[in-house]
Amino acid sequence: MAKGHLIPLRYGRQRAHQLIEQAPDDWLCELRPPTRTKEQNDKLWAMLTDVSVSKPEGRSLTPEAWKALAMHACGYEVQFLNGLNGEPFPVGFRSSRLTVSQMSELIEFLYAYGAKHGVKWTGP
Repeated sequence: MAKGHLIPLRYGRQRAHQLIEQAPDDWLCELRPPTRTKEQNDKLWAMLTDVSVSKPEGRSLTPEAWKALAMHACGYEVQFLNGLNGEPFPVGFRSSRLTVSQMSELIEFLYAYGAKHGVKWTGP
């Protein structure tokens, strides 16, 4: 057993039990909620692009920077470092690690922020 396995429990409880039984004693087993969906990720990036194009409060930022700001506003750990050219850039954040419900909260935050600042949404 050389590598780990991700098994949604609805498809493989029995297989998960087998893998646990076969695993060496020093291995770890993790049960966690699923991470964000592809649809949520696509929606997030479309929204971040809309926010970026709208330039709320006169801020001309990339979608990546808006993502970091939104994640920070929602309480997720984000750091900004000064780059070699002196401009700040975000590090230490990953929306791919968010659960489905956390991603929903981030999307709802962006909707609220966009409504407050007149962002025109291109998607539904």
